[in-house]
Amino acid sequence: MSNSNNRANALADRLILGAMKLAKFAEGLSDSEWDTPVLGDGRSIGVVVHHVASVYPVEVELAKILGKGNPITEVTKEAIDKMNAEHATENEQADRQKTLDLLRTNSENAANAIREFTDEELDNSAPVSLYHDAPLTAQFFIEDHALRHSFHHLGKIKASL
Repeated sequence: MSNSNNRANALADRLILGAMKLAKFAEGLSDSEWDTPVLGDGRSIGVVVHHVASVYPVEVELAKILGKGNPITEVTKEAIDKMNAEHATENEQADRQKTLDLLRTNSENAANAIREFTDEELDNSAPVSLYHDAPLTAQFFIEDHALRHSFHHLGKIKASL
């Protein structure tokens, strides 16, 4: 069922835009570029693209928690760093086609989930442990994490080449 919520649809469209920009850029990389470490990060470009693809479901689930007015607890910088390190180890040989397929699938699923948010859910706020328990809205969380994520990493990838 499609949502007529203009705010939610605009958020979803921006998420897809970022994911597709990242996918298009990654498709044009050579094999050696795909394996190039990202400056200031250390993970290869392929692993970073896989990371972006794999965290969309987590980001949306966290936004849904806020959308219900519930706090996000136990998400700290240390927990994210640990999750990212484990992901990098498990996916150090990220296959390009599988990664791009995952990026497209997970971004589309995330966009569809975001389209289902109501204005009330987007406006709901609760404490977020990652932000020292500052009360954040679901919309801010979606914008700061799911939407910004692909653009953030694409910029770092481009700077690394």
